[in-house]
Amino acid sequence: MARDAATAVLGPDALAAIGRVCDLVPDTVLDDFSTERARSVLRDVEVLVTGWGCPPLDAAVLAAAPRLRAVVHTAGSVRGHITPECWDRGIEVSSAAAANALPVAEYTVAMILLTGKQVTERAREFKVTRRRDDWLGLSHGVGNYGRTVGILSASMIGRRVIELLRPYDLKVLLHDPYVSDEEALALGAQPVGIDELFGGSDVVSVHTPLLPATRGLVGRELIAAMRQDAVLINTARGAVLDQDALTEAAVAGRIRAVLDVTVPEVLPPEHPLWECDNVMITPHLAGSQGNEWGRLADLAVAELGRWAAGDGFAHAVRRERLAYLA
Repeated sequence: MARDAATAVLGPDALAAIGRVCDLVPDTVLDDFSTERARSVLRDVEVLVTGWGCPPLDAAVLAAAPRLRAVVHTAGSVRGHITPECWDRGIEVSSAAAANALPVAEYTVAMILLTGKQVTERAREFKVTRRRDDWLGLSHGVGNYGRTVGILSASMIGRRVIELLRPYDLKVLLHDPYVSDEEALALGAQPVGIDELFGGSDVVSVHTPLLPATRGLVGRELIAAMRQDAVLINTARGAVLDQDALTEAAVAGRIRAVLDVTVPEVLPPEHPLWECDNVMITPHLAGSQGNEWGRLADLAVAELGRWAAGDGFAHAVRRERLAYLA
Protein backbone atom coordinates (compact mmCIF):
# COMPACT_ATOMS: atom_id res chain seq x y z
CA MET A 1 0.00 0.00 0.00
CA ALA A 2 1.01 3.63 -0.18
CA ARG A 3 3.21 4.61 2.74
CA ASP A 4 0.86 7.31 3.94
CA ALA A 5 -1.99 4.78 3.86
CA ALA A 6 0.05 2.40 5.99
CA THR A 7 0.79 5.17 8.50
CA ALA A 8 -2.87 6.18 8.66
CA VAL A 9 -4.52 2.76 8.86
CA LEU A 10 -1.98 0.47 10.51
CA GLY A 11 -0.92 2.13 13.72
CA PRO A 12 1.29 0.53 16.40
CA ASP A 13 -1.61 -1.34 18.01
CA ALA A 14 -2.73 -2.82 14.69
CA LEU A 15 0.81 -3.86 13.79
CA ALA A 16 1.24 -5.45 17.20
CA ALA A 17 -2.02 -7.35 16.74
CA ILE A 18 -0.91 -8.57 13.31
CA GLY A 19 2.40 -9.62 14.82
CA ARG A 20 0.60 -11.80 17.34
CA VAL A 21 -1.09 -13.71 14.52
CA CYS A 22 1.75 -14.11 12.02
CA ASP A 23 5.42 -13.46 11.42
CA LEU A 24 5.31 -9.89 10.19
CA VAL A 25 8.19 -8.71 8.04
CA PRO A 26 9.48 -5.80 10.14
CA ASP A 27 9.45 -2.21 8.93
CA THR A 28 8.38 -3.13 5.40
CA VAL A 29 5.80 -1.18 3.42
CA LEU A 30 5.86 -2.01 -0.26
CA ASP A 31 4.47 0.51 -2.72
CA ASP A 32 6.48 -0.80 -5.65
CA PHE A 33 6.83 -4.51 -6.39
CA SER A 34 9.66 -4.09 -8.89
CA THR A 35 12.46 -3.22 -6.45
CA GLU A 36 15.12 -5.63 -5.22
CA ARG A 37 13.83 -5.22 -1.65
CA ALA A 38 10.29 -6.08 -2.76
CA ARG A 39 11.44 -9.19 -4.60
CA SER A 40 13.39 -10.39 -1.57
CA VAL A 41 10.31 -9.97 0.65
CA LEU A 42 7.85 -11.47 -1.81
CA ARG A 43 9.91 -14.63 -2.12
CA ASP A 44 8.76 -15.89 1.29
CA VAL A 45 5.42 -14.11 1.79
CA GLU A 46 2.26 -16.17 2.32
CA VAL A 47 -0.14 -13.28 3.01
CA LEU A 48 -0.15 -9.68 1.86
CA VAL A 49 -1.94 -6.98 3.82
CA THR A 50 -2.88 -4.38 1.21
CA GLY A 51 -4.47 -0.94 1.20
CA TRP A 52 -4.94 2.23 -0.82
CA GLY A 53 -2.17 2.62 -3.38
CA CYS A 54 -1.33 -1.06 -3.79
CA PRO A 55 0.13 -1.77 -7.25
CA PRO A 56 -1.47 -4.55 -9.35
CA LEU A 57 -0.59 -8.10 -8.38
CA ASP A 58 0.09 -9.14 -11.95
CA ALA A 59 1.80 -12.23 -13.34
CA ALA A 60 5.29 -10.83 -12.78
CA VAL A 61 4.58 -10.03 -9.13
CA LEU A 62 3.01 -13.43 -8.53
CA ALA A 63 6.01 -15.13 -10.13
CA ALA A 64 8.17 -13.38 -7.53
CA ALA A 65 5.82 -14.54 -4.75
CA PRO A 66 5.56 -18.32 -5.19
CA ARG A 67 4.24 -18.90 -1.65
CA LEU A 68 1.54 -16.22 -1.70
CA ARG A 69 -1.80 -17.72 -0.71
CA ALA A 70 -3.98 -14.84 0.52
CA VAL A 71 -4.53 -11.08 0.36
CA VAL A 72 -6.18 -9.11 3.18
CA HIS A 73 -7.26 -5.69 1.94
CA THR A 74 -7.68 -2.89 4.50
CA ALA A 75 -9.98 -0.85 2.23
CA GLY A 76 -13.01 -1.48 0.04
CA SER A 77 -12.63 -2.24 -3.65
CA VAL A 78 -9.99 -4.75 -4.74
CA ARG A 79 -10.37 -3.98 -8.46
CA GLY A 80 -7.21 -1.88 -8.57
CA HIS A 81 -4.78 -4.60 -7.53
CA ILE A 82 -6.38 -8.06 -7.64
CA THR A 83 -5.83 -9.31 -11.20
CA PRO A 84 -7.19 -12.32 -13.11
CA GLU A 85 -3.88 -14.05 -12.42
CA CYS A 86 -4.63 -13.91 -8.68
CA TRP A 87 -7.93 -15.70 -9.18
CA ASP A 88 -6.36 -18.20 -11.60
CA ARG A 89 -3.82 -19.14 -8.97
CA GLY A 90 -6.50 -19.61 -6.31
CA ILE A 91 -5.33 -16.83 -4.02
CA GLU A 92 -7.91 -16.09 -1.33
CA VAL A 93 -8.97 -12.45 -1.00
CA SER A 94 -10.58 -10.55 1.86
CA SER A 95 -11.78 -6.94 1.85
CA ALA A 96 -12.71 -4.42 4.54
CA ALA A 97 -15.58 -3.15 2.38
CA ALA A 98 -18.07 -4.02 5.13
CA ALA A 99 -16.17 -1.86 7.62
CA ASN A 100 -15.90 0.99 5.14
CA ALA A 101 -19.62 0.77 4.32
CA LEU A 102 -20.72 1.88 7.78
CA PRO A 103 -19.40 5.48 7.76
CA VAL A 104 -20.76 5.96 4.23
CA ALA A 105 -24.16 4.74 5.41
CA GLU A 106 -23.97 6.99 8.48
CA TYR A 107 -23.15 10.00 6.28
CA THR A 108 -26.06 9.15 4.01
CA VAL A 109 -28.57 8.85 6.85
CA ALA A 110 -27.32 12.11 8.35
CA MET A 111 -27.83 13.89 5.01
CA ILE A 112 -31.29 12.40 4.56
CA LEU A 113 -32.37 13.75 7.95
CA LEU A 114 -30.64 17.12 7.57
CA THR A 115 -32.09 17.78 4.12
CA GLY A 116 -35.53 16.85 5.42
CA LYS A 117 -35.32 19.75 7.86
CA GLN A 118 -33.60 21.92 5.23
CA VAL A 119 -30.87 22.52 7.78
CA THR A 120 -28.14 23.96 5.56
CA GLU A 121 -30.44 26.38 3.74
CA ARG A 122 -32.15 27.58 6.92
CA ALA A 123 -28.83 27.90 8.78
CA ARG A 124 -27.44 29.97 5.91
CA GLU A 125 -30.46 32.29 5.98
CA PHE A 126 -30.33 32.52 9.78
CA LYS A 127 -26.69 33.58 9.61
CA VAL A 128 -27.62 36.39 7.21
CA THR A 129 -30.84 37.63 8.83
CA ARG A 130 -30.01 36.92 12.50
CA ARG A 131 -33.75 36.33 12.91
CA ARG A 132 -35.71 33.17 13.54
CA ASP A 133 -37.79 32.05 10.57
CA ASP A 134 -41.58 31.77 10.60
CA TRP A 135 -41.59 28.17 11.79
CA LEU A 136 -45.38 27.97 12.06
CA GLY A 137 -45.62 29.14 8.49
CA LEU A 138 -43.31 26.48 7.10
CA SER A 139 -44.45 24.23 4.30
CA HIS A 140 -45.55 20.74 5.31
CA GLY A 141 -42.84 19.54 2.96
CA VAL A 142 -40.28 20.37 5.65
CA GLY A 143 -39.53 17.56 8.11
CA ASN A 144 -38.90 13.84 8.19
CA TYR A 145 -42.25 12.39 9.26
CA GLY A 146 -43.58 10.13 6.51
CA ARG A 147 -40.91 11.21 4.03
CA THR A 148 -40.20 8.82 1.15
CA VAL A 149 -36.58 7.76 0.67
CA GLY A 150 -35.52 5.95 -2.48
CA ILE A 151 -32.42 3.73 -2.40
CA LEU A 152 -30.81 2.98 -5.75
CA SER A 153 -29.02 -0.38 -5.41
CA ALA A 154 -28.95 -2.82 -2.53
CA SER A 155 -25.19 -2.76 -2.45
CA MET A 156 -23.40 -3.33 0.84
CA ILE A 157 -23.77 0.37 1.60
CA GLY A 158 -27.33 0.56 0.31
CA ARG A 159 -28.36 -2.30 2.58
CA ARG A 160 -26.68 -0.66 5.56
CA VAL A 161 -28.53 2.60 4.85
CA ILE A 162 -31.86 0.75 4.82
CA GLU A 163 -30.92 -0.90 8.12
CA LEU A 164 -30.00 2.42 9.76
CA LEU A 165 -33.23 4.05 8.55
CA ARG A 166 -35.46 1.54 10.36
CA PRO A 167 -35.97 3.57 13.57
CA TYR A 168 -37.30 6.57 11.63
CA ASP A 169 -40.82 7.30 10.39
CA LEU A 170 -39.83 7.07 6.75
CA LYS A 171 -41.08 5.09 3.79
CA VAL A 172 -38.17 3.36 2.04
CA LEU A 173 -38.27 2.37 -1.63
CA LEU A 174 -35.63 0.21 -3.30
CA HIS A 175 -34.68 -0.38 -6.90
CA ASP A 176 -32.19 -3.12 -7.66
CA PRO A 177 -32.73 -5.47 -10.63
CA TYR A 178 -30.73 -8.19 -8.88
CA VAL A 179 -32.88 -8.25 -5.73
CA SER A 180 -36.19 -10.10 -5.59
CA ASP A 181 -39.32 -8.49 -4.21
CA GLU A 182 -39.23 -10.88 -1.28
CA GLU A 183 -35.65 -9.97 -0.42
CA ALA A 184 -36.36 -6.24 -0.70
CA LEU A 185 -39.31 -6.54 1.67
CA ALA A 186 -37.19 -8.57 4.08
CA LEU A 187 -34.62 -5.77 4.06
CA GLY A 188 -37.34 -3.32 5.03
CA ALA A 189 -37.91 -1.60 1.68
CA GLN A 190 -40.66 -1.51 -0.90
CA PRO A 191 -39.39 -2.80 -4.28
CA VAL A 192 -40.15 -0.46 -7.19
CA GLY A 193 -39.02 0.22 -10.73
CA ILE A 194 -36.38 2.84 -11.32
CA ASP A 195 -38.88 5.33 -12.77
CA GLU A 196 -41.09 5.03 -9.70
CA LEU A 197 -38.07 5.38 -7.43
CA PHE A 198 -37.12 8.74 -8.92
CA GLY A 199 -40.65 10.00 -9.48
CA GLY A 200 -42.04 8.96 -6.10
CA SER A 201 -39.25 9.81 -3.65
CA ASP A 202 -38.56 12.93 -1.63
CA VAL A 203 -34.91 11.94 -1.56
CA VAL A 204 -33.01 9.48 -3.76
CA SER A 205 -29.71 8.07 -2.52
CA VAL A 206 -27.40 6.48 -5.08
CA HIS A 207 -25.39 3.42 -4.01
CA THR A 208 -24.71 1.83 -7.38
CA PRO A 209 -21.16 0.66 -8.12
CA LEU A 210 -19.60 2.18 -11.22
CA LEU A 211 -19.65 -0.56 -13.84
CA PRO A 212 -19.96 -0.36 -17.63
CA ALA A 213 -23.70 -0.95 -17.27
CA THR A 214 -24.18 1.76 -14.63
CA ARG A 215 -22.15 4.60 -16.16
CA GLY A 216 -24.62 7.44 -16.70
CA LEU A 217 -27.43 5.32 -15.25
CA VAL A 218 -29.04 8.33 -13.56
CA GLY A 219 -29.71 10.23 -16.74
CA ARG A 220 -31.66 13.26 -17.82
CA GLU A 221 -35.07 11.56 -17.87
CA LEU A 222 -34.75 10.21 -14.32
CA ILE A 223 -33.54 13.56 -12.99
CA ALA A 224 -36.39 15.32 -14.79
CA ALA A 225 -38.86 12.90 -13.17
CA MET A 226 -37.83 13.91 -9.63
CA ARG A 227 -40.29 15.89 -7.54
CA GLN A 228 -39.89 19.63 -7.15
CA ASP A 229 -37.40 20.25 -4.30
CA ALA A 230 -36.50 16.54 -4.06
CA VAL A 231 -32.95 15.70 -2.99
CA LEU A 232 -30.42 13.58 -4.89
CA ILE A 233 -27.60 12.16 -2.75
CA ASN A 234 -24.59 10.54 -4.38
CA THR A 235 -21.89 8.79 -2.34
CA ALA A 236 -21.15 6.17 -5.02
CA ARG A 237 -19.23 7.46 -8.05
CA GLY A 238 -19.72 10.70 -9.93
CA ALA A 239 -19.95 9.00 -13.32
CA VAL A 240 -23.10 7.11 -12.29
CA LEU A 241 -24.93 10.45 -12.76
CA ASP A 242 -25.41 12.60 -15.83
CA GLN A 243 -23.70 15.55 -14.17
CA ASP A 244 -24.74 18.03 -16.85
CA ALA A 245 -28.42 17.15 -16.40
CA LEU A 246 -28.03 17.36 -12.62
CA THR A 247 -26.35 20.76 -12.93
CA GLU A 248 -29.16 22.12 -15.10
CA ALA A 249 -31.83 20.94 -12.65
CA ALA A 250 -29.92 22.31 -9.65
CA VAL A 251 -29.15 25.68 -11.25
CA ALA A 252 -32.84 26.00 -12.13
CA GLY A 253 -33.66 25.44 -8.45
CA ARG A 254 -35.84 22.44 -9.25
CA ILE A 255 -34.03 19.85 -7.11
CA ARG A 256 -31.48 19.81 -4.32
CA ALA A 257 -28.36 17.65 -4.17
CA VAL A 258 -25.72 16.32 -1.79
CA LEU A 259 -22.65 15.20 -3.69
CA ASP A 260 -19.69 13.50 -2.06
CA VAL A 261 -18.39 12.50 -5.50
CA THR A 262 -18.22 14.39 -8.78
CA VAL A 263 -16.54 14.21 -12.20
CA PRO A 264 -13.79 15.26 -11.94
CA GLU A 265 -13.28 14.54 -8.26
CA VAL A 266 -12.67 18.26 -7.66
CA LEU A 267 -14.84 20.37 -9.93
CA PRO A 268 -13.23 23.30 -11.76
CA PRO A 269 -13.47 26.56 -9.79
CA GLU A 270 -15.88 28.02 -12.32
CA HIS A 271 -18.31 25.08 -12.27
CA PRO A 272 -21.87 26.33 -11.62
CA LEU A 273 -22.55 23.71 -8.94
CA TRP A 274 -20.20 25.57 -6.58
CA GLU A 275 -22.56 28.56 -6.65
CA CYS A 276 -25.77 26.62 -6.04
CA ASP A 277 -27.13 27.20 -2.55
CA ASN A 278 -29.30 24.10 -3.03
CA VAL A 279 -26.25 21.85 -3.56
CA MET A 280 -23.84 20.62 -0.89
CA ILE A 281 -20.53 19.29 -2.21
CA THR A 282 -18.25 17.45 0.21
CA PRO A 283 -14.68 16.31 -0.57
CA HIS A 284 -15.24 12.52 -0.82
CA LEU A 285 -15.29 12.26 2.95
CA ALA A 286 -18.13 9.80 3.50
CA GLY A 287 -15.85 6.77 3.66
CA SER A 288 -13.55 5.88 6.54
CA GLN A 289 -11.46 8.75 7.87
CA GLY A 290 -9.62 9.57 11.09
CA ASN A 291 -10.50 7.21 13.91
CA GLU A 292 -12.68 5.20 11.52
CA TRP A 293 -9.50 3.76 10.01
CA GLY A 294 -9.24 1.73 13.20
CA ARG A 295 -12.31 -0.23 12.15
CA LEU A 296 -10.58 -1.19 8.89
CA ALA A 297 -7.49 -2.34 10.76
CA ASP A 298 -9.55 -4.32 13.29
CA LEU A 299 -11.36 -6.15 10.50
CA ALA A 300 -8.09 -6.98 8.76
CA VAL A 301 -6.58 -8.33 11.99
CA ALA A 302 -9.67 -10.45 12.62
CA GLU A 303 -9.52 -11.81 9.08
CA LEU A 304 -5.84 -12.72 9.47
CA GLY A 305 -6.66 -14.55 12.68
CA ARG A 306 -9.47 -16.53 11.05
CA TRP A 307 -7.33 -17.44 8.06
CA ALA A 308 -4.35 -18.48 10.20
CA ALA A 309 -6.66 -20.71 12.25
CA GLY A 310 -7.95 -22.39 9.11
CA ASP A 311 -11.45 -20.91 9.42
CA GLY A 312 -11.39 -18.97 6.15
CA PHE A 313 -12.32 -15.34 5.62
CA ALA A 314 -15.56 -13.92 6.96
CA HIS A 315 -15.38 -11.15 4.34
CA ALA A 316 -14.11 -13.08 1.35
CA VAL A 317 -14.28 -11.56 -2.12
CA ARG A 318 -15.45 -14.04 -4.73
CA ARG A 319 -14.40 -13.90 -8.36
CA GLU A 320 -17.93 -14.59 -9.56
CA ARG A 321 -19.24 -11.53 -7.70
CA LEU A 322 -16.80 -9.04 -9.21
CA ALA A 323 -19.27 -8.02 -11.92
CA TYR A 324 -21.55 -6.58 -9.21
CA LEU A 325 -18.96 -5.05 -6.87
CA ALA A 326 -17.43 -1.60 -6.83
